[in-house]
Amino acid sequence: MPVDRELPTPEAEHLLRLTREIADAELAPNAASYEREERFPREVFRLLGEAGLMGLPFGEDVGGGGQPYEVYLQVVEELAARWASVALGVSVHTLSCFPIDRFGTDAQRRDLLPDMVGGHLLGAYCLSEAHAGSDAAALRASARADGDGWTASGEKAWVTHGGQADFYSTFLRTPDDGEKGISCFHLTPDLAGFGAAPPEQKMGLTGSTTAAIRLDDVPVPADRLVGERGRGMGIALAALDSGRLGVSAVAVGLAQSALDLAVGYAVEREAFGRPIAQHQGVSFLLADMAAAVESARATYLVAARRKDAGKPYSRQASIAKLVATDAAMKVTTDAVQVLGGAGYTRDHPAERYMREAKVMQIFEGTNQIQRMVIGRHLTNAVVPPAG
Repeated sequence: MPVDRELPTPEAEHLLRLTREIADAELAPNAASYEREERFPREVFRLLGEAGLMGLPFGEDVGGGGQPYEVYLQVVEELAARWASVALGVSVHTLSCFPIDRFGTDAQRRDLLPDMVGGHLLGAYCLSEAHAGSDAAALRASARADGDGWTASGEKAWVTHGGQADFYSTFLRTPDDGEKGISCFHLTPDLAGFGAAPPEQKMGLTGSTTAAIRLDDVPVPADRLVGERGRGMGIALAALDSGRLGVSAVAVGLAQSALDLAVGYAVEREAFGRPIAQHQGVSFLLADMAAAVESARATYLVAARRKDAGKPYSRQASIAKLVATDAAMKVTTDAVQVLGGAGYTRDHPAERYMREAKVMQIFEGTNQIQRMVIGRHLTNAVVPPAG
C-alpha cells in the first residue's frame, strides 16, 4: 500500500511520484528474475541516472539534484520496496561520491563529479578487508609514494559493485604518514594491476555483485588522492554516517514490502471459515510488523533532518541503522510466518525478503558495532573506527 509521507516541498512530492512510477514499471517486474539468475542490473542504474535519481543529495552546481537527505532517503526507500539490490546500489553509489564531493579539490569536483552524480559512472566504496571488517583501522592494503604519484598494493574485500563499477573510492594505508596513516584515493579499473576477484556467492541480494578488489602494484597518479594524505579515516567515518542512513532506508523499504505482502495474503487466505487476518493471532502479528516499519522510518527521518540542519547526527545514524535493520529482519521473518508453508517456497517473495534482510544487520558496520558507537556517544568516550 502507498506510504503516507510528509514531504517538505511540492518538488519532493513530484520526485516521489516519479520514483514510484519508474520503480513500478522498471524495477518491480524484473527483481525476482534478476535475483534468481544473479544478474547485475547495470542498465537499471543507467535509467535511474537519466531520470536524475543517482545524485539527488549533491549540489546542482555539479549536476546533482540538490535535494535534502530527508527526501533522498525516501526515494531510496521507495526503490527498495520494489528491488532492494538496486536501492542498495544507489546508496553505495552515493557513499562513493561523497569523498570527492566533500573533500575533493576544485579540479576533482569540476572534472569528476558531474559524470559521477549524473549516473553516467557507477561507484564502489572500498574500505573493508578480509581480516579487518569492523576494525577498519587495521587495514593493510597500502599506497606508497612513488615519484610524483603512488603505487597501491593489497586487497579490499566485500566491495559492492566490485568488478562492475567505473570508479572506486578506496582507503589505503600510507606508511609515510605514521602507524595510523590512511588516505583516500579515487581509483578506476583502467589502471594497470587493478582487478576484481570472482563475485561472492551470497544468500541474498544476489542481483548486487559483491567481490574483492585486488591491487597488484597499481600506479596511481598524484591527482587521484582525495583530501589530505593521512586523513582518510576521518573521510571514511564521515561517509559511513551518511551511508548508514542509506542502509536504514533500504531496510525500511524492504520491510514495507514484506508487510504489504503479509497483509495482502492474510486478507485473501481463509482458515476456519474466515480470512486469517480476522484471527487475533495474525492480526496482532501484522500490527507489530506495522509498528516496527513506521518506527524505523521515523528514526531514519529524525537523523536525516538533523543532517540537513547541519547538526551532529552520528549517534542518530547508528540508532537508525540498528533499529531499521533489526526491524527488517523481524518483519521479513514474520511475513514468512504469516504466509505459512507458502512463505517458505519461492512462489512468493517472502523467503527472498528474509534472505535479503539478514545482511543489512552486517554491512555498513554490524549492529554490534552500532551498539558500541551509540554507547560510547552516551558515555562521551572516543568513538572507535567502524567499517
